[in-house]
Amino acid sequence: MGKQREFYDEQAAAGRLGVPVAAWRWAAGSGLVPPADAGPGQWSRSAVDAVDAEGVRAALRGPMSAGQAADRLTEALGQPLPRCRPRVTAAAVGHLVKAGLLVWLGGEASCPDVHPDQLAALARRRDLPALLDRHVPLGPDQAAIRLGVRRVDYDQVVRLGWITPVASVMIDYKSHGGWTKVPLYSGVDLALLPVLRPGVDWEALRTVPAGRRSPLAGLTPVAPGRDVVLLAEVARIARVGRAAVVNWRRRHSDFPAPVGGTDVHPEFDRSAVATWLLDHDKIEIPSQIPSATLLLGGADGATRLRLDGPLLLLADDAQDEDHLAGWTTEDDANTLAKLTAGEFGASLRRLTVPGAAPLAVPGEVRLIDLFRNGSGGLKVTLAWPAALRGAASDSQARGVVRHGLAYAGPGESCPCKRHACGGVVPVSWCAEHGASAEPVLEWHPGGGIRCAHLARSRSAAAASASSGV
Repeated sequence: MGKQREFYDEQAAAGRLGVPVAAWRWAAGSGLVPPADAGPGQWSRSAVDAVDAEGVRAALRGPMSAGQAADRLTEALGQPLPRCRPRVTAAAVGHLVKAGLLVWLGGEASCPDVHPDQLAALARRRDLPALLDRHVPLGPDQAAIRLGVRRVDYDQVVRLGWITPVASVMIDYKSHGGWTKVPLYSGVDLALLPVLRPGVDWEALRTVPAGRRSPLAGLTPVAPGRDVVLLAEVARIARVGRAAVVNWRRRHSDFPAPVGGTDVHPEFDRSAVATWLLDHDKIEIPSQIPSATLLLGGADGATRLRLDGPLLLLADDAQDEDHLAGWTTEDDANTLAKLTAGEFGASLRRLTVPGAAPLAVPGEVRLIDLFRNGSGGLKVTLAWPAALRGAASDSQARGVVRHGLAYAGPGESCPCKRHACGGVVPVSWCAEHGASAEPVLEWHPGGGIRCAHLARSRSAAAASASSGV
């Protein structure tokens, strides 16, 4: 009889318990079995013998292949996939395993098998875009997608020295002569590029038509070790005044030291400044391009759509039009075209845009422009009469909140909610404005141009009265 083994690696431990190696790996990675007690990746015989083999075997589900996991994470980013987000690849799953976010259960380390339950939990995390940026480097084509520009423009970004590779990988391009070394770039560095280069018109760069020369082609590359910024540009990066940066420099001893310039106009290394601003929460890493949510009314009911990178321009004159532009997919653009094709356009039951209160438009919303840039993105522009725009209702039916301006002012017993414009939103039991009273009211969209004008007029009149003018 041979000598009994005293120490077991994962292969031997799985064999002793009679379970798949993937089951042991999952049990070790999820804490179902005790940590290795005989060295890195080594368990003592007593530790292995104390493990419940049936529990280890039952805990394993799948496993799921890297390709399936990549598709699931891509779906979690949104449907349709948000603009400036490349699809998650099987290689990306390998990087998530290296980062300790997933347990390797088998297969090649670069494209590993993983546990479907753990993958599902990762897909539910709200910070998934930030995790992908932090842990998954991107090749040049993916990097161009992440930045939202054409590949030719991204090549110019690399030429200018604004970003450098963090790693590389050998890929066998059989149709291009065999193995090729492909550089990989940090998702965080890519996300920060528009923040750290505020002098670049990134929106214009993202809308260059196909075949047009890159706007970056005429710029001079950064000299090695000379990517510097003045205090004024630090202020632009942080979106503060120059005085605030001067104050940070005076108050914080760890503010980067100048690397050149003069006492009056010191120069600072851009990467050092970026690190300091991030460490002190003066800037943040953008993980997602903001999006707008549209709930459009049509003959078949309401249709919900998304626009990435929205730009909302609201007119000040009731005779003008509001405009909303943003990036979308081919299918959603076709849907918009159909919904707004009628004589009176479509109704916008609710529009939610970052930085603005939800608004609605009862009709005449039209699609006025479709633009396709050189990187394949599709930009749409919607317009509607500014006089129709108002605040969106929270009711199930949605639509515009309407204020009723009574020709006779409401009495003290009126229970209706009153607004700064002088209007009310009637409740059915109000004796003056309810369903049985048939009040005479001038209706206007609450929160719209007419509403704002009335509110300003009332405020000015009240100020004049209080001052005795």
